[in-house]
Amino acid sequence: MKPAVIAGARPNFVKVGPLLKALRRAGIDPKLVHTGQHYDEAMSASFFTDLDIQNPDANLGIGSGSHAHQTAAVMDAFDQWLNNNDIDTVIVVGDVNSTLACTLVAVKRGLPVAHVEAGLRSGDRTMPEEINRILVDSVADWLLTPSADADENLRNEGAHASRIQRVGNIMVDSLFDARGRRPEVTTIDRLGLTDQPYALMTLHRAALVDDQIKLAEVITAMNTLSETLPVVFPVHPRTASMMSDLGVALSSRFHLTAPLTYLDFVASQAGAAIVLTDSGGVQEETTCLGVRCLTLRESTERPVTVTHGTNEVVGVNPQFALERALARLTEPVSDRRPELWDGNTADRVVAALQTRPQFQ
Repeated sequence: MKPAVIAGARPNFVKVGPLLKALRRAGIDPKLVHTGQHYDEAMSASFFTDLDIQNPDANLGIGSGSHAHQTAAVMDAFDQWLNNNDIDTVIVVGDVNSTLACTLVAVKRGLPVAHVEAGLRSGDRTMPEEINRILVDSVADWLLTPSADADENLRNEGAHASRIQRVGNIMVDSLFDARGRRPEVTTIDRLGLTDQPYALMTLHRAALVDDQIKLAEVITAMNTLSETLPVVFPVHPRTASMMSDLGVALSSRFHLTAPLTYLDFVASQAGAAIVLTDSGGVQEETTCLGVRCLTLRESTERPVTVTHGTNEVVGVNPQFALERALARLTEPVSDRRPELWDGNTADRVVAALQTRPQFQ
């Protein structure tokens, strides 16, 4: 096997790190293609250090743009790269534009595609990621799933049984490794919050942060939460560009920071009393860390984090989110973890790739 492993955005890096190591342990020499979809230093390059990822064999340098522009640019650049490289398999992870773009290029060339984290569905087709997930899973050869609900989604969509293999959650592999490599000084240390409860918040999805009224309402509600416990808010570049015009006066206990490195963010999650987020990956991480999580969305493509974890989907009503955050602080934390979320997923992915599935 001569695989190309695709990474383009922050969530991808967390997943390809353990996969690259597992492939090399199996005697396979993967080529890492970084599409450059994320280009902020703290959100991209630092992950290569934190996760001990090899330097990319290619950086396509795509950068930002509309969904159409970004997807098309990745397709064109990856297609040209394949012209000059001997690749017989393409491995994609997650649901970002790079995932879809490289999948389409590969299948049109007749190259088999493995999708790690297949089968996740939110049921919300207004999410660009949902469209990416559906399209990738419709044409990928290996559908490597993290949970039983993902298997069921794929079966309901008519995927041949040989294509579906549950391997577990590869993000957990990186998370367990990161827990043992806490930075010497974290953002929480610098803020003086190490020995007290605090809330951690992340926001980045367009449905929320691109709507200034909704964003202002959420920030105001979390400002109120900071009267009970400090709120730490690493601000995504997308969110930062919208924050400047909100005109919300923040309390001294509402701490805005730059985006955190992976190790710093894992440590910040692990020490939090509660996490508020619109991120899919954070829902999974808090489940594994045993930390309360409120998801500020109307749906989740990771329902197992609700049924088997610490997550609660509270919608985008800021007042309700505030009420639930205050209530959850006094409620016990679940210690359940979904099956196969054990830190060994990458090895199961490599084993799955030894058998070629078939379409009906």
